Amino acid sequence: MADTHYEQQYLNLMRHIWRNGDERVDRTGVGTRSVFGASLRFDLGDDMMPLLTTKRVYWKTATREFLWFLTGDTNIRALCVQGVEIWTDWPHARYVRETGDAIARDAFSAKIVADAEFAVRWGNLGPVYGKQWVDWPVYDPAGDGLFRQRAQGINQIAGLIHSLRTNPGSRRHIVEGWNVAELDAMALPPCHKTYQFHVADGRLSVLLYQRSCDVALGLPFNLWGAALFLRMVAQQCDLQPGELVWTGGDTHLYLNHAALVEAQLERVPDGCPRMTIIRRPDSMFDYTIDDFVVRDYHPQAHIAAPVAV
Repeated sequence: MADTHYEQQYLNLMRHIWRNGDERVDRTGVGTRSVFGASLRFDLGDDMMPLLTTKRVYWKTATREFLWFLTGDTNIRALCVQGVEIWTDWPHARYVRETGDAIARDAFSAKIVADAEFAVRWGNLGPVYGKQWVDWPVYDPAGDGLFRQRAQGINQIAGLIHSLRTNPGSRRHIVEGWNVAELDAMALPPCHKTYQFHVADGRLSVLLYQRSCDVALGLPFNLWGAALFLRMVAQQCDLQPGELVWTGGDTHLYLNHAALVEAQLERVPDGCPRMTIIRRPDSMFDYTIDDFVVRDYHPQAHIAAPVAV
């Protein structure tokens, strides 16, 4: 029955926000309907993934983004080469604003790929997610009250794997993206900011706290990314996947997403897609897109909507 399908809780949240959310003026100027504090919970046993069926979610795109985070890269060029345009809007908007050249986004992306010097100048996002995950900056005293940044910062992902293997009962299995000192240098401060992992009875679970959540466009990718993160870490630590617990702070729908929301709420979720990791690499940093196979995914049609930058 639709009421027992794992996706129903997502649709219920969408419906609640659209009907009861506080209408607000947001950073983008588009406007939202918003609630503060929301929670979803998914069991990831038996290869289950929280992949929405009421519209197509491009899970390979989301996976490529996640693998890019693990490299620590902060330039969109590697994403654009793969046809992943999730982050292109922010550098494109900055380029248009600062140069006055009203180049189309597709042409901007093509130039990022073709021209390495242009990519260095215009494709950087600042110290966003991956930089904080694998190279959180550390400063050592350099004398005279000055500090010098270490060539290599803290790799939170490697530390997480080590702590889960050596001290699974710890309450400190946390990956954090909210580096207060560097927020102003980021194209967009982290929305999915804090991941806390928990081991019980040989099962690994994760709680993701998301400070700001675009439910229509962002949350389907965020759920996939968090579940993927859990599945990869579980494999590396010889644990079974447990639960994904998602919690949102400002949880919202953009006012210009009305057509998407109303169309999706008319649909009934169906099917149980599963994901298999077909290879165990040597580390968290050695996975490729070909390591992940999704089966039994038969989504309803994609619903397009504009991104608020």
